Amino acid sequence: MDKPLILVSNDDGYDAPGCVALATALSEFADVVVVAPEREQSAKSHAITLSSPLRHRVVAENVHAIGGTPVDCVYVALFHGELLPRRPDLVASGINHGPNLGMDIHYSGTVAAAREGAMRGVPAIAFSSLARDVVPAAPIAAELCRRMLAAVMPEGQPALLNVNFPRGEIAGVRATRLGHRHYAEGVDVRTDPRGREYFWIGGPGGVEHGGVEGSDTQAVDAGYASVTPLSIESTLTAHLGLAAYVAGDGTADESPGDP
Repeated sequence: MDKPLILVSNDDGYDAPGCVALATALSEFADVVVVAPEREQSAKSHAITLSSPLRHRVVAENVHAIGGTPVDCVYVALFHGELLPRRPDLVASGINHGPNLGMDIHYSGTVAAAREGAMRGVPAIAFSSLARDVVPAAPIAAELCRRMLAAVMPEGQPALLNVNFPRGEIAGVRATRLGHRHYAEGVDVRTDPRGREYFWIGGPGGVEHGGVEGSDTQAVDAGYASVTPLSIESTLTAHLGLAAYVAGDGTADESPGDP
């Protein structure tokens, strides 16, 4: 029986320790092809390159570097026709150096690479870690991928999971929902040697986690790895009444906020 084929990508670059460790762990039971950015592309979200060429370099057998974003990498892998021997059974992204919890998923290139796979019909899973050394989490990540491949997929949109590993020893794995991760916001204004202003985004403080029961932030704070299902369907059906009122299409006679 043929082994499953797993496409591995990330946003830290093809040679990042987490990517190498994940690909190595997955190769024990799957055929693995790495298609990842030539250099770090953190916080690129779901950006795709449309106005400049993408350079491709074969790093080693089944390891490809693309001069673009994480989404570029997955897109090229799926549609180039020569980087993969067949359509992959799973897209695995990571292991990212740093967490992607709560609303981080909207900025994360790691999550975006997995999301691009799911959008194209391939089940996908993203891995991130709060630990300084992400490599020890690779065997657990590989086991989660193995279980993902063995699972009966729900009907509807392809499955997309977001996994975060805690600092220190991993007490276990929990299914979670997105929590709240609060950053110290702000814009730091500085002056360069020529007297011109420039900005650094982000405040000087740290990060706080809200107390959402059953959340990914709560799980990692307690020492557990979190597994959160994400949706690629962006329509907020609860606000269709608001949209109808704003559109004035005759389906709503009064504002949703009216008594």
